[in-house]
Amino acid sequence: MASSKSTPGLQQQPARDSDPAQQQSGSNEFQQKPAAQQGGKQMGEGSYEATRDYQKDIKEYLKDADVQKDAESAKPRSEQEAREMEEAEKEGRSHSKGER
Repeated sequence: MASSKSTPGLQQQPARDSDPAQQQSGSNEFQQKPAAQQGGKQMGEGSYEATRDYQKDIKEYLKDADVQKDAESAKPRSEQEAREMEEAEKEGRSHSKGER
């Protein structure tokens, strides 16, 4: 047996390109590989298809959801949570190119 610098007694199985599903570590469930790994067309950030899907989902949400109830449930439940939310928003804005 050839010596290696890895942990003795452990062998890594080679990847199987022909398998359309992959198993998550520690799980018994399989998930589909991303389309790019299946030979499908990979879409970049800002794709037209993703924009259409997002806009469709937003329209469905606004048509069916109780937006006022969702807004009320998103409010901070304590002064500490309000301060944490303000600090997080401030941090996020510090990384944006627009509002500061």
